[in-house]
Amino acid sequence: MAMSGAHGGDSGPGLCGVSVFCCLTLACSYVGSLYVWKSELPRDHPAVIKKRFTSVLIVSLLSPLFLSLWKEMTGVKTDAPLLSLMGFRIEGMITAAILPLLLTMVLFLGPLVQLSLDCPWDFLDGLKVGFDPRFWMLCGTDMRWLRNQVIAPLTEELVFRACMLPMLVPCTGPGPAIFTCPLFFGIAHFHHVIEQLRFRQATVLSIFLSAVFQFSYTAVFGAYTAFIFMRTGHLIGPVLCHSFCNYIGFPAIFGALEHPQRFTIILFYFLGVVLFILLLYPMTEPTLYGDIPICKLLDVQSTEYRSLCS
Repeated sequence: MAMSGAHGGDSGPGLCGVSVFCCLTLACSYVGSLYVWKSELPRDHPAVIKKRFTSVLIVSLLSPLFLSLWKEMTGVKTDAPLLSLMGFRIEGMITAAILPLLLTMVLFLGPLVQLSLDCPWDFLDGLKVGFDPRFWMLCGTDMRWLRNQVIAPLTEELVFRACMLPMLVPCTGPGPAIFTCPLFFGIAHFHHVIEQLRFRQATVLSIFLSAVFQFSYTAVFGAYTAFIFMRTGHLIGPVLCHSFCNYIGFPAIFGALEHPQRFTIILFYFLGVVLFILLLYPMTEPTLYGDIPICKLLDVQSTEYRSLCS
């Protein structure tokens, strides 16, 4: 790929300070928008979900302004359009929608086999349900389903990947940005602790341990979707992978160990991880997705540019 790197603007602590400040402000705005509505109802109540839809969608629609403001404050110049930097582009979009999702399904091969063995339907019944418009109409009226499968994946990936990564890359480079960005994402999920304590859903210790686990899991997952965004230059892949992972949930490893067909399931768990490691780089090869816009934020002479963009 022949691209020109970013030019102009500050460098060093000034650039990094502005980048971290903008990311932190954006993360706080996203989480804060969930609490502008005062309610005594729990987070899963449809009325609460509808109100939060409104506030997070507003913040998400305004999130490109943070990136635009960051460019003005730092003086970073790039030939890539703002929406292109955020992963909204046509080139390579179909590939970006399919390959990262397939890669994620390979990683979850064990849980998928486990679900299929426990499912009361056979394959044909499952296909009939999947192609039945009434099933999708029913999903569309379920506020929890809309939140978990549509709104949360779309808005979180837009805010925490599409807007934050372009701000972090000029400061840290692509590699560190992949692991820095999820910290904002993980911290943003700590707000669940407030609600659990408020409604006394468990003991303080169990809530704290759950929060630590959730932070760790979301940070690792955030690094993975940041990796996909960086390698493909598209937002659609992280959004679909996020939605899929929300549907599958954390693998029921202990359930697999106690399953009547545990050896088969464990074999597929192991096979999925091995295949994922082998396919991770080939299936996210940047040349499959066209010119990567975020490369235009890098110095063309840098090692990071050569490893990602050439």
